[in-house]
Amino acid sequence: MLSRSITLVLLLIVACEHLHAQSPLIKRNLAQRTWPAEISKVEIPSSDNTLQPAMWYAPASTTKKPLLVGLHTWSSTYASAGGDSIFAEWCIAQGWAFIHPHFRGPNNTPEAMGSDRAVQDIVEAVAWAKQQTGIDHDRIYLIGGSGGAHMSQLMAGRHPEIWAGVSAWCGISDINAWHSFHTRSSKPGKYALDIEAALGGSPATDEVRKSAALKRSPITWLHQAQSVPLDIAHGIHDGRLGSVPFTHSLNAYNAVIGKSGPQLREADIASYYETQSLPPTWKPAAPDPVYGPWQPKFVSQHQNTRITIFEGAHELIHQAALNWLALQRKGQPAVWQVNDFIPLETGGGETAK
Repeated sequence: MLSRSITLVLLLIVACEHLHAQSPLIKRNLAQRTWPAEISKVEIPSSDNTLQPAMWYAPASTTKKPLLVGLHTWSSTYASAGGDSIFAEWCIAQGWAFIHPHFRGPNNTPEAMGSDRAVQDIVEAVAWAKQQTGIDHDRIYLIGGSGGAHMSQLMAGRHPEIWAGVSAWCGISDINAWHSFHTRSSKPGKYALDIEAALGGSPATDEVRKSAALKRSPITWLHQAQSVPLDIAHGIHDGRLGSVPFTHSLNAYNAVIGKSGPQLREADIASYYETQSLPPTWKPAAPDPVYGPWQPKFVSQHQNTRITIFEGAHELIHQAALNWLALQRKGQPAVWQVNDFIPLETGGGETAK
């Protein structure tokens, strides 16, 4: 009996150490991750007569299968593995097809950063995937973190007809606001300079560039995404321990629901960011096992759209994101309750910049 008690204590100690190791405030070196051997580089003919690279996987099965479109982060490319390699590992294990397009690479050129051309590249990547293997058109999913979430939200608004579910983590919803956030000092920061390189100058000093930035911003298009199951999530420490204030995701949620549901008040959003304390009228979130150690602090859901502010920073919780996507079907109301989920050891982790 004593031996069994000692064993139980040791197991509890190991479990607690594992939980501590998974703390959302401990940075994870996802940069060292590589693509699984099953993933291959392909080139997709684009309508602008170029070949656009992508990473690709299709199971050998001839039956129709889900397709996961994973989008790289702000400064990355189609070849950047990092946390996106976890998307690929999920698809291999679950028998899904997977594509990781380039959509013109890092967001510091006119062709990138949510341009019409970048949007069309993703549309064409999905069309190409359908030509390669049998795809279940009711199960085409989109996921991204940071800059990938910026593009995921943009695609939800610009092409809602494609997606069965969209999962966006710590995304930029307003290019002008993000540029302003990164020019608070006398010298523009890295991301402000990226935006200026893409637009041909600062949007703060030119109305044409300001309008161009607005066109490349999800908040301009998200009112068209009400039919799409859209799960928006953001770590409460982002903007302090990361590059994107979580106000971007709260504002994105408002942009989707529009007048169809109760808006989150601008004053409450600003107060929540400044104090990290819930406004008096906002209810604390209930525990959610699929989030693991990165527990929700605030959740608001209206029809097919949900916003979650969780205990974390600038990161994507793969276990929560992928298990939720697996439940969604095109044309059906969003399924919000994730019960018997598939555990992922990676759980979450810092997204690449």
